[in-house]
Amino acid sequence: MRQFIQKHYILSSLLGALALEAAALPVLWLVNGGPELPGMSPGEALAALPFSLLLAVLIALFFFYPQVLTAAQFLLLLRRPDRSLERQERVFDALTLSLGCLYTPLYLSLTRDVVFGADWTATLSNSETHTPIATWHLPTVLALLLAGLAGYLVLNYVPLRKLPPLLCVVCLAGMYLACGAGILWSVQVITPPLMESWRLGLLPLNLLVITARTVRRKGAEWRALDRRAGRYSSPLLNACDRILCQSKLWPLLAFLLMWPLLGVLTGLLVLFGQAPDGAIRAWTETSDWNLSRRVAPQNVYYDEHYLCTVAAGGHRKLVKPLRLGVRHGHQVIVNRQLCVANAFEQILEERTPQFHRAVRGFYDKYGFPVARLIRSPYAADAVYLLMKPLEWLFLAVLYLTDARPEDRIAVQYTGKSLKDFPDTGGRHR
Repeated sequence: MRQFIQKHYILSSLLGALALEAAALPVLWLVNGGPELPGMSPGEALAALPFSLLLAVLIALFFFYPQVLTAAQFLLLLRRPDRSLERQERVFDALTLSLGCLYTPLYLSLTRDVVFGADWTATLSNSETHTPIATWHLPTVLALLLAGLAGYLVLNYVPLRKLPPLLCVVCLAGMYLACGAGILWSVQVITPPLMESWRLGLLPLNLLVITARTVRRKGAEWRALDRRAGRYSSPLLNACDRILCQSKLWPLLAFLLMWPLLGVLTGLLVLFGQAPDGAIRAWTETSDWNLSRRVAPQNVYYDEHYLCTVAAGGHRKLVKPLRLGVRHGHQVIVNRQLCVANAFEQILEERTPQFHRAVRGFYDKYGFPVARLIRSPYAADAVYLLMKPLEWLFLAVLYLTDARPEDRIAVQYTGKSLKDFPDTGGRHR
């Protein structure tokens, strides 16, 4: 078994993810009240088997393989440095970093309704949240990550005997900067309940493990080379070279050199329009997150009622929003067309309840899907114009059947009823 794992480590990691899935799914089913198994004939079960296997593999790759890769990284960290494991480490590192960059935004989308690229100044809708990294400071964060990636590539793909000790320390300092960005990301996005958001910290955790393993392995390799300090005419240079040749001091030296390296990167980024403190403001100039220091505009509630979507999403000059109203405990933007339609439905409910139930059933079947298709102001405008003839019809019915039509229209979505208004003889107050 051990020889098979060492020889086929990629296949073994995939099998490990499937085994972890097989062990975890029954527990999750029991926690959620037990599985609901559909009744299928043997033929139907056999026909669904390929799809079930494919689904199981996809779930394992997305939800369980990152944990297996993280466990592999810890095992490689705990093992003694060995050149025979170098290829295996590189493969696992490539898988961990690439899948981590791909999966982390997807995990974030599963836990929060994030609109990537929408800064705190944007007005969002319903449960949407703003981007966790301010887009105008995103180049600064990417520069820190690229510095770490460059340091990793140099240390792991260039023979150590060809590298001066100062360059090794600079590369480690770059990896430290990437780890710092990863830690800030974790602090920013991991929020209660932890059972939903803990996966967002897997990539930063792996960055720390990879950096620690690189420091340990490269230090051991340097000691094995037995490189001695050079001889310079300057006593200061000789002292610095002696210090740099002691690989056991590299972790501390990299931490000290990280700050000048950050200053150099910041200076270069300032030339391209970035703020000097962009590494901090990238996290604080946001809203809805742990490190956020900005208060975004209140989200607009877009109801599943397609006329609510029209009133809130159409161009103001056309749909003419009037005020904020309340629907199902949420604030919505209302216009006259929406109020007229709701007042007409109220009349139907009072005068012809059976016909109203039929109309409501028709709307529930076809109206909600229409609302989900309205994703632009122009689509909202088109629906508004298409509804105009019906609005006039609704208004005619109201004026023919109700003694106070304008009062009825006015109280829609206010939480009040006609009883709260004195009789005005049909005149709108």
